[in-house]
Amino acid sequence: MFKDNLVSTRKLLQMTQEDLAEKVGVTRQAVAKWESGETVPDLEKSMLIADAFGVSLDELVKNEPSDNMGLGIAPKGKHLFGVVTVGDKGQVVIPAKARKIFDIKPGDSVVVLGDEGTGLAIMKTDGFLKMADNIRKGMK
Repeated sequence: MFKDNLVSTRKLLQMTQEDLAEKVGVTRQAVAKWESGETVPDLEKSMLIADAFGVSLDELVKNEPSDNMGLGIAPKGKHLFGVVTVGDKGQVVIPAKARKIFDIKPGDSVVVLGDEGTGLAIMKTDGFLKMADNIRKGMK
């Protein structure tokens, strides 16, 4: 799993083995051995790899190809929860993993934001109101 995530993420970021080796402070041959599964980096080097990729160490080690809809490891704090279907009345079910990460419970209110060029976003109402208040304070 680790070696596959290492190869796929490095290639996704269009990095060569040499590029990664330079960022982590090892030789290209060391990276090649990690990618082949012949050896694994120590914890310190693993953390440097995760930082170089902009992902969490946990995701670098545990990500399964089926996670993130097969698109590789998402950057830290970014999520792809899957595809949902819009119901007859416009309702959308927020995936369980998203509800857990963002602490959305039954009865909570959310704000739906939209940008015709970018798409839709959903935020918990209290977070949106705090953000709007901070913007208002900054305008004064």
